[in-house]
Amino acid sequence: MILALESSCDETAVALFDPACGLVGEWVNSQIQLHETYGGVVPDLASREHLQHFGPLLQRAFVVVPAARITKIAVTHGPGLAACLAMGLSAAKSLALSWGVPVVGVNHLRAHAFSPFIPLHESNPVHFDAALAKLLPHLGLLVSGGNTALFSIDENRRIRMLSSTLDDAAGEALDKGAKLMGLGYPGGPHVEKLARTGSPTAYDFPKAMAQRSSLDFSFSGLKTSLRYQLEKMQPEEIERKKPDLCASYQAAVIHALTRKTQLALERGGYRSVGLSGGVANNQVLQSELEKIARRASQPFLRAQAKHTGDNAGMIAFAAWAEREAGGVSETGYALLIEPSLPLALR
Repeated sequence: MILALESSCDETAVALFDPACGLVGEWVNSQIQLHETYGGVVPDLASREHLQHFGPLLQRAFVVVPAARITKIAVTHGPGLAACLAMGLSAAKSLALSWGVPVVGVNHLRAHAFSPFIPLHESNPVHFDAALAKLLPHLGLLVSGGNTALFSIDENRRIRMLSSTLDDAAGEALDKGAKLMGLGYPGGPHVEKLARTGSPTAYDFPKAMAQRSSLDFSFSGLKTSLRYQLEKMQPEEIERKKPDLCASYQAAVIHALTRKTQLALERGGYRSVGLSGGVANNQVLQSELEKIARRASQPFLRAQAKHTGDNAGMIAFAAWAEREAGGVSETGYALLIEPSLPLALR
């Protein structure tokens, strides 16, 4: 039984994973309402909330599975906010020392990369390894507020970076765009909601690097273009045209994501396509990527909604799934936080 702790940013999360049957339980405390007032995450407040909520979440977990049954503790050790990571790591080490069980560090981004495979394990834990082998090599798109990357997972479950963003992440671009339009935090869901009644062709926002052969992403120019467009409009016009602005802005972001994914798929001999990260909940993005995978006759796997944001379920799963692929740090009680830990090397 693996106990996992996650505290890389503004979600305090605990999960229990049994390799024989899957995730036994997951508990999350969200801080969105706390940080909404400030329009973004305040690290000092976030770390204070982790300190306050880890205890109650662990108590709820131990009602489901007694502490005596836990044989390993997995904890996010990077990337993330240093003060927040330290809270989870301190809790994990304390419990591990108290119980005499090993503690391992999990890369938060690599956990996202493996999260689309969690339903595959839940459907058939006994034959998971054989089922996963049929889907590798795998092409994955990770899209969140802080990261945008294309990566591959080979037959040995090793991850290789194919591309990343040269500036803003896609989720960050959506959040900043929402802020420019006076929408709430986090901005991505607000943009998506308004976009449903707008026209994606109403405004011609730039499709960054669309014609280049590079797989890298760039979104800073898109944000600047939106700002210039808003400066040309009167407040009442902006309010009236928000659905069109959101639809067109979102379309530009999704075009970049799908265009580069299509290009990567054409270049590699992949056997599946995956989508993970917070922006993976965007229904238009899901639909467009599924179309790309279908045209290539590839299975399309996406992380479940509960595993797209910061969560401990994917941390526990990755600690087990990556046990022999070099993605789990085995430094035990000497484990250190790694705020800038990369997904993988190119």
